[in-house]
Parts: sequence; C-alpha cells; structure tokens
Amino acid sequence: MHIGTFVPAGQFPGQGQGEALHRALRSAEAAERAGLDSVWVAEHHFVPYGVCPSAITLAALLLGRTRRIGVGTAVSVLPTVHPVALGEQTALLHLVSGGRFTLGVGRGGPWVDLEVFGGGVEAYERGFPESLDLLLRWLREPRVGADGERYHFREVPVVPRPDQGLGGPEAPPVLIACTSPGSVRLAAARGLPMLLGMHCGDEEKADMVALWRREALAAGADPEAVAAAGHVSAGVAQVADTRDEAVETLTKAMPGWLRQGLEAHTTVDGRARSMRDPLAYTELLCSLHPVGPPRLCADRLTATAERTGIGRFALLAEGSGDLAATELNIWRLGSEVLPLLPRAAAAPAPSDTTPGTAPGTAPDDEGTGTGTAP
Repeated sequence: MHIGTFVPAGQFPGQGQGEALHRALRSAEAAERAGLDSVWVAEHHFVPYGVCPSAITLAALLLGRTRRIGVGTAVSVLPTVHPVALGEQTALLHLVSGGRFTLGVGRGGPWVDLEVFGGGVEAYERGFPESLDLLLRWLREPRVGADGERYHFREVPVVPRPDQGLGGPEAPPVLIACTSPGSVRLAAARGLPMLLGMHCGDEEKADMVALWRREALAAGADPEAVAAAGHVSAGVAQVADTRDEAVETLTKAMPGWLRQGLEAHTTVDGRARSMRDPLAYTELLCSLHPVGPPRLCADRLTATAERTGIGRFALLAEGSGDLAATELNIWRLGSEVLPLLPRAAAAPAPSDTTPGTAPGTAPDDEGTGTGTAP
C-alpha cells in the first residue's frame, strides 16, 4: 500500500489566503518527514474551497522543497489550459525531478472558469477527449501537430522530450479523475489509471475499478498491465486517540470550510446546481474513511484496498483547518498508522519534537475543479 496526502489548500473561515497556502507547503514537507509516499495538490479558481490556481506550479515548488516523496496534481483541469503547455510543464518536472512527478488531469465542472479562460462550455461538455489525446501525444511522441475541433497547429518538435531523462526513457505517469461511467471508459480506453473521489464508498469504487478492467481488456490492454494499474483513492484521514475525538475535530471545522467554498462556485451558463449539506457530507466522509484511532484507520485503509483492489491513497489531512493540528495528524499517520498496514515501513522518528509542538511550527464529472472533491 502507498499512502499519500491530498492538499487542497483550503481557506477555512477566518483565515487568509496566504495562511492556506503556507499550510499546504508545510503539509507537503511534513508528509515527507513522516514517511508518506506522495503528496497530491489540487487546483481551483476564484473560490476559497482551494486557493491554489495552478496545481502544476505548486507541484514544482514542492518538488524543489522535497527530496524523496512523489508529487502529483489532483488535478490539473484540462478545459482551462492548453494541453501542449501542460505537456511541456509535465515533461520539465518529470525530467528535473528524476521521475517524482505524476500528472493527474480532470474535466472539472461547468464553472465560470470556462468563460474567464476562453474555453467556453464546449470545452467542458465535449472537448475533454481531444485535449487529453493531444496531451498524451505530447508526452509520447517526438513531434506533434493538431487538426482537431479545438486545436489546430502545424507539426512542431517536442522539447524537452520526457523520454530523454538521465534515468532512461520513461514517460511521466498520467491519471484521470473519474466520477462517472463515461470518464471510467475514457480512462480505460487509453490505459490510464483513475483517481477516485473521496465522496465514493468502497462499493462504488470497486464497481468503477471492475468497469475499468473490463473496458481496458476489451480495448486490448495487456492483462498484466491491467492488473497492476495504479489507481488512487482519495479520502480523508484524521488520527486521534478515540473515534469520537477525530470525528469532533472534523465536524467542527470542515462544514464551515465546505459551505464557504462550495457556495462561491458560479456556473458558466447559469445552470442550476445543488450543494451537499456541509455537515451531512462531513459526517459521510467520517464514515467512509480512516477517521479515529490508529488501528481503526489502518483497518479502514486495509479494508478499502481489499474491497476495491486499490493500493494507493491520497488522504486529506488538513480537515482541522489548523497548521499545528495538520502537521500532528500527518505525523501520526506516518508514525502510528503506516506501521500497521501490510508491508508498510515505519515512519522515521521526528528529529526534535512532535510536529505541532515545535516552535514556529457530484453530477457527472462536476467537482469543485478537481473532479474528485464534493
């Protein structure tokens, strides 16, 4: 099992945007110290749900601040960016990080972002496959041109080529945020692993994995590659001495963040939208994910892996909204939960003190920009 943390850089009520971004940076650094495998950064525009507008830019900073941990986007929203520009940035990070970068992409939602960045609702409703295929060609071919509905340009050389790293000709890994059968089929047809949202339970995720496997095999994928696909399950983690304590921490802080963040979304075309009840949604997340004492958290993760076949996790650890509490939560996840998981190595002990005490220390494919959020 591979355990990572999901970092949306949420702006909780009463906090400034710089505070949210500072917590995001510190969360990634804490995850590496705690022995976690990965950190996944989100992307949103014009809303306090997450104040990072460019997941790939933040990923670049985190790759520079860390040495071992993998860094991925969860996700970069394709309808609001040119796929060649994203492909160039992906190739660059792949090469300079020694292969530690993973690009996660998603369709996002029908938000006003589409108007601001010029893609329009068509980019959301119909344009995702074209953008995805152009991106994949850029990451796999030496020269690329385009003659599609949205993108038209002459053939140009790919520079830098992601398969010319010092460590060998390996392409950067790409995955797709999936929230509907249509997006699952799209991912399977291209042999790309899925990022499944934190709003889904084990049964729904198992069904999506089963559908992906059937579709991938029908498309001619190698059975061994299908069996080894590195799907990622997003979730929430809150480690405490008791289940009640962990739930209380999240139900005190997350509903205010969710309400403030989700209410700020504006649709591009005025279509009606519904919003989950923030408290009920927080309670649902607590029931689905590792929230409680270390043994409960480990058992919940193990059960999800066994039921779904997914062995990679991106767990939101900043649900308290507090920097010190987030660092402590990540440290406990690494030092107390990881050793209880199958084939997991214990996290390194803190060098000085426990983090938090040291000085200074949806409808189909409609998410909040990530494709995996509520």
